[in-house]
Amino acid sequence: MLLTKQILAFRPNRLDWIFAFKTFTAGMLALYVAFELNLTYPIWAIGTVFVIANPYSGMTSSKSIYRVLGTFLGAAVSVVAMPHLIHMPVLFTVFLAVWVGFCLYLSLLDRTPRSYVFLLAGYTTVIICYNVVYFIDTASIFDMAVGRFLEITVGVVCSALVGTTIFPMHIGPAVEGRVLKTFQDTKAIFDRILQDASELDNYSKSLGTIARDIADIHVMAVHLSYEKSTLQGMTRPLQEMLHQLSLLVCNLVAMSERIKQLDEVDGRYRLHLAKAHAHISDFLQDRHEIDEATLNQLPEHFEADFDAIMANSHPSQQIMLGSLKMDIRHFIQNVRAVKLLWQRIQCGDSTLPAMLTPMNTTPYPTLHRDAGVAIRGGISACLIVLIATVFWIVSGWKAGFMMAEMAAISACILTSMDNPVPALKMFIRANLYAGVMVFIYAYGIFPHVTVFWQLIVVLAPFVMYCLMLFLHPPLTGIGLPLLMGTIMGLNLQNRYSLDQVFFFDASIGTVIGPIISVFIIHLVRAMSPDITAQRILALHYKAIRQALYLPYGLQFRIHLRSMLDRIGVLNSKIVQSDPLKQYIQLALVESSAVVDLPRLQELKNKFDVEHPIVVALEDLQQDLDEYFRAKENAQHHLIADLQQQMIEKIQQLHVAASELEQQDISLRIQYSLNNIQSSLCHVLHSYPAKLKSGVCNG
Repeated sequence: MLLTKQILAFRPNRLDWIFAFKTFTAGMLALYVAFELNLTYPIWAIGTVFVIANPYSGMTSSKSIYRVLGTFLGAAVSVVAMPHLIHMPVLFTVFLAVWVGFCLYLSLLDRTPRSYVFLLAGYTTVIICYNVVYFIDTASIFDMAVGRFLEITVGVVCSALVGTTIFPMHIGPAVEGRVLKTFQDTKAIFDRILQDASELDNYSKSLGTIARDIADIHVMAVHLSYEKSTLQGMTRPLQEMLHQLSLLVCNLVAMSERIKQLDEVDGRYRLHLAKAHAHISDFLQDRHEIDEATLNQLPEHFEADFDAIMANSHPSQQIMLGSLKMDIRHFIQNVRAVKLLWQRIQCGDSTLPAMLTPMNTTPYPTLHRDAGVAIRGGISACLIVLIATVFWIVSGWKAGFMMAEMAAISACILTSMDNPVPALKMFIRANLYAGVMVFIYAYGIFPHVTVFWQLIVVLAPFVMYCLMLFLHPPLTGIGLPLLMGTIMGLNLQNRYSLDQVFFFDASIGTVIGPIISVFIIHLVRAMSPDITAQRILALHYKAIRQALYLPYGLQFRIHLRSMLDRIGVLNSKIVQSDPLKQYIQLALVESSAVVDLPRLQELKNKFDVEHPIVVALEDLQQDLDEYFRAKENAQHHLIADLQQQMIEKIQQLHVAASELEQQDISLRIQYSLNNIQSSLCHVLHSYPAKLKSGVCNG
């Protein structure tokens, strides 16, 4: 009912019309070329155009290339495997099922557009092999594989030709717009943190949104290599800039945590902080070009401003203010690094500054991977292909190959979702509607169509309307399967004829196949967003434990980038549980303090291994490991005691650090301990009486 209301309320805009016209034109061109080449299945040419359709030429081009590669891989596997296994149905079925499951597993692990290669390779093999089995007397495996590859290639070429010549839209400006918006959001949150004490609790959500946007832009940047725009060839420097931008999120979260601590004690410092904020804002808004020599430059009055702040604050706030000063200094330097990279990108310079150590720009380990979901997805696809194929063989149903093919396709296409079942149910509904449309066209319209231009005219209203739904996420789920189901069901060919028995058999198969997928995915793969969020949180806690033992450097920065990407994924989950929402917000806060773990490691190395401070820090490190292991394994009965134990040790370490002779090391240890207590233990203010009296006033 809700979908019906959305469709009735749908009003296409100008972009919808342009997109639909371009895609329809490309589809008809692909169909015409396929007719002229007398290809066996022209529907795959036009179907390819619709599947890869995207308003941005870069995305269309990248998906086209990956679709061709995936089809080629699937066709190659078919040609190699089928002649050896065709006479062993059981082994052949098991091989195809394992192949589809393995390909889907790889696809789910790879969160870049490249994952489309593996997705296509899996079910393309099934489609080719099962079509050969059905047409065993009239077709060879090699001819079927070559034909499939040619049909896909025709669709890809026609789509690229039309997309780059008729009202081309590049993804470069869209990426640039998202980047500039992220800059503005970051600046706005920085100003709010230093100005507004009333909304500090809302910053985690806003910063989580920025982390999610950074993850989205990171993936979008991959497409820049496939189009001609102002950002063409800038994928690597742009992704490096996003790595630096993700560090800003950590800086902002850390700042907001320090402000919360300070406000809990005394708010007098804010008057002088406002003056420092004004100087910092003026400095950051300076539009002069930044060069590598001045990359770490600070505002002229930075030191004097913080001296005034510390001189007019409560003695117990000194450590917090010292930590805040360090966070703001790093924020300024990271902002300037981001500006320098963006400045070079806009000038077409893809080189990276020598002063910035490049982070790993490959998908791994920079991006979050969920091996558990990938394994369950692969297993579900394997079971679906096995069950559908066995049912086809045992039943002796000649048109059952359509059921098995649709089961394989539906097992793969939506598995990246937390719970694909609702979308698959929509897919089934769309196939039912498509059967009705095929019946209307085949028996009511096509008998009167004799030339190609008439075919264009009769298909235009329905196809273009479906295409207009593509750009609206709530309606894409009905528009795409309805259009593809109708086009595939019509089976357009040069000498068109429709076998009524096969039509009804195939229609039934296209519904039963996805039903099998729904049943198996519901049992094996489907998870609610809450369950997915819990699993990601467990990986987050595990990553914190791993950070305990990493030295500060490139390896740690890569690890931190992976954690922040995971936070971006986590913030995209629409969870229902209020406690879970709170844990998601705390996860971002925890990530901001992870940098203090290797800092303590670095400071620990400045003493002898038997020094009391080293022994105490190692003891705290072990407690942190046990604490986050308990959170990772949801051992709630241990968490409170471990937390209290850590707080007591942190307090003892504060006293021990304050008595060190090396004043600089003493303060740096206390800064990190303060951040760990506040952001990892979530205790804003709890110091020993000795420190509250101002002994470590720094």
